[in-house]
Amino acid sequence: MASVTPDWIAVDWGTSNVRAWAMSASGTVMAEAGSDKGMGKLSRDGFEPALKDLIGDWTSGHGTVIACGMVGARQGWIEAPYAHTPCPATPVGFIAAPTTVPGLNVHIIPGIAQLQPADVMRGEETQIAGFLALNPGWDGVLCMPGTHTKWVQVSAGDVVSFQTFMTGELFATISTTTVLRHTVGAEGWDDDAFNAALSDSISKPERMAARLFSLRAEHLLHGLNPATARARLSGLLIGAELAASRPYWLGQQIGVIGAGTVARLYVNALAQQSAPATMANGAAVTLAGLSAAYRRLKG
Repeated sequence: MASVTPDWIAVDWGTSNVRAWAMSASGTVMAEAGSDKGMGKLSRDGFEPALKDLIGDWTSGHGTVIACGMVGARQGWIEAPYAHTPCPATPVGFIAAPTTVPGLNVHIIPGIAQLQPADVMRGEETQIAGFLALNPGWDGVLCMPGTHTKWVQVSAGDVVSFQTFMTGELFATISTTTVLRHTVGAEGWDDDAFNAALSDSISKPERMAARLFSLRAEHLLHGLNPATARARLSGLLIGAELAASRPYWLGQQIGVIGAGTVARLYVNALAQQSAPATMANGAAVTLAGLSAAYRRLKG
């Protein structure tokens, strides 16, 4: 690992992986590192050693760390209590993690909770803050595709309300552990099949469960291609999500935070509903959000 002397260190600690950036005071990335030592693989006393292994000698004389994500969960390094909506995208009240290394000061950003209907986020709040830092004065709705996709209403720099959909996890579960594992391919794609299933599910979301089994039947009776089945399954699930989240995105300015195929699917799906969306890179907005948190900490 290259020897650098950062002014502070930004950390995005998820369930599966962790990423860190050595930062200058002006916000320049001096070095970066990552590992698979996510929250799900660590006991509470394993976080500090994992961080030390990750950042090497970056902390020599400069031990300020700003961290977001599952590091602040109940099963994380230390629980960072949720801020409640409506609240700023970068909640106040960072939590100090217990450390044994002299001079190492780890500040964890709280997540955000919504009481009715009950919902929570950890890590996404930092991406929202980063998006707003890169787009000053922006009001509208942010879509954050992933295992658990979030739709977030943002106004005047505050998270007003949000809703989480388990669309990504449903896709993974249905395609690998149900009867459809024999039908849905692990790769390949069919744009026309996705678009048709999306339109069908948006217009008639109540029929989704029946449409799902029809994939199996068409494979048995008509030799449905596994790549086509994969695209149709995705279209059905995303279509049902868009139907349910319509009160969020209809007539709103929309941003999609993510990168790669899944984020583009959402952008294209929204475009089909005459709801244009701007896509922002997830890693870039996370880093911008951590930088905003650092500026708040320094006052």
